[in-house]
Amino acid sequence: MIPLLAAVGAITIAVLLWRALGAQRISVPQRRPAVAPDDDPEFLRKLSEQQRNRRPDDTDS
Repeated sequence: MIPLLAAVGAITIAVLLWRALGAQRISVPQRRPAVAPDDDPEFLRKLSEQQRNRRPDDTDS
């Protein structure tokens, strides 16, 4: 019975060490979370450029 417990303990320790030190985790590339347009600096920059480039006689009717 003692050899069986020793084997289970050794396997448990081996698996824990392998997971902690040796296993290379394959990670899924993190996608950038969705950003609301009013919080997106790129959107705000483009909007500012559009307003600067707009001619004064343009109307939004």
